[in-house]
Amino acid sequence: MNTEQLVDLLVEACDNKRAEEIMKFDVRETSSVTDCYLICHGNSDRQVQAIADEVMDFCKEREMDYLIEGYREAKWVLIDVNNVVVHVFHKPEREYYNLERLFKYGERVEV
Repeated sequence: MNTEQLVDLLVEACDNKRAEEIMKFDVRETSSVTDCYLICHGNSDRQVQAIADEVMDFCKEREMDYLIEGYREAKWVLIDVNNVVVHVFHKPEREYYNLERLFKYGERVEV
């Protein structure tokens, strides 16, 4: 599975749990860490965890390895899936940290 296919499926997983303002940043040209970042948010701790659960279930179904941080607190969950990093925020934290400004040099696509 290439990066574009993986991103599309991860976007679908986030969307399944009604993630809001899903943004994709293609940083292949500017980063040696990953190919793509996905950023989205939920409006409650439960929704943030539900979005993260859906991404983890997607990975488990396909026997893909992933790393996750921040799940228990449910304010900013980071899920590293191969060459894509998914950031699932609680809305106030997304506004506060404003990661979108950090990736301004990558290709930004609202999905």
